[in-house]
Amino acid sequence: MDVINPTTGALEKSYTEHSPQDVTQIIETVHTTYQDWKRTSFAHRSRLMKNAARVLREKAQDYAELMAVEMGKPVKEGRAEVEKCAWVCDYYADNAEGFLSHDIILTEARKSFIAYRPIGIVLAVMPWNFPFWQVLRFAAPALMAGNGGVLKHASNVPGSALAIEDVFRQAGFPDHIFRTLLIGSRQVASVIENPLVKAVTLTGSTPAGKAVASKAGEMLKKTVLELGGSDPYVVLEDADVALAATTCSISRMINGGQSCIAAKRFVVVESVRAEFERLLLERMQTVVMGDPLKEETTLGPQAREDLRDELHAQVEKSIEKGAKVLIGGEIPEGPGAFYPATVLTDVSKGMPAYDEELFGPVAAIIPVKDEAEAIKVANDTIFGLGSAVFTRDVEKGERIATEELEAGAAFVNAYVKSDPRLPFGGIKESGYGRELAANGIREFVNIKTVYIK
Repeated sequence: MDVINPTTGALEKSYTEHSPQDVTQIIETVHTTYQDWKRTSFAHRSRLMKNAARVLREKAQDYAELMAVEMGKPVKEGRAEVEKCAWVCDYYADNAEGFLSHDIILTEARKSFIAYRPIGIVLAVMPWNFPFWQVLRFAAPALMAGNGGVLKHASNVPGSALAIEDVFRQAGFPDHIFRTLLIGSRQVASVIENPLVKAVTLTGSTPAGKAVASKAGEMLKKTVLELGGSDPYVVLEDADVALAATTCSISRMINGGQSCIAAKRFVVVESVRAEFERLLLERMQTVVMGDPLKEETTLGPQAREDLRDELHAQVEKSIEKGAKVLIGGEIPEGPGAFYPATVLTDVSKGMPAYDEELFGPVAAIIPVKDEAEAIKVANDTIFGLGSAVFTRDVEKGERIATEELEAGAAFVNAYVKSDPRLPFGGIKESGYGRELAANGIREFVNIKTVYIK
């Protein structure tokens, strides 16, 4: 399992994969540890989770540098990611007991209530784009609920996976309540088949989600899937165009555009299109592409060269079909998986920039004539993760967000982001189930009815 630095193309480190026997032993050890862990108090778990938050904050720079080397994230974005991980640890440390307290139900019984009990080991199959956050937003609620966890992380971020395992160990958690499995994708099915694994959560591509869901369904194991997205940001004729352009540029460029909930399709009413394009272009031109270990860098390399090349092929095919390039669109010379901030306009149905997820720093502007067409185009996608609408009429924005946009999240005059206090997930081919908030911690528990006559 090799780590190739996406900035230089050089081999950074190699890790030895776990054998099938290693995997079985690790799962069995986590299961044994879980037998005691599930009986610990919320107060005990909370204390340890607070420790985990402290460890994350103390080592934020180290972890940010690790992410920069493994997948190219600029260090200041890496530090922000680690701080968000600490936040989710604190959040569940403070709220898990309340979320999982008994719900009293009045019936003819002397007493009846709903109890929320741990179910066992949860397998997490996680991606490389937010190598710490994706894991902690699963692990914090899972462990606070009394479950155990095993992590199959992306193969290009094994150092991050092992570092997260060590965070929990340093925080005082039992050594084997959360473990990393250094395995490839082909070994995931056998882990799901293990009878000690009770559920699976996956963040990743739609094909990967379908494969995991199929195997888990065969084994009658619950899944939560957070998959791809092609988030539409609707800019109406009464929008604050400067706000819209600034917000859209920020969202499109987060993590080098390598985010499922990044803004990807900008659906702009024709009457404000010229102004929006001008302002978006100004903001995209301020991007500083370079070494992610440098503080001034705002756009590092893409995570791998093959992913960069796939993105460029989508851009080229869109141009062949009639899209126009306002900025970027060319692979720079030199080493590394770099791709510049790119803006395409005159994007229409039948182009990859319209129909597919562009996982990189490429903005696609789709002009429409009015609000009705904007909503139709926004929903014209197989995905349904995030969405946004920009308008000065906040009541109209709320109506469109609530009733019209087909997505798991709809934001008004703001960019889509995950927040420990709010449920997170998608519909259509963006997956199902929810992470975060009370909804997330209740996904992997036994919702048990207790009836006392």
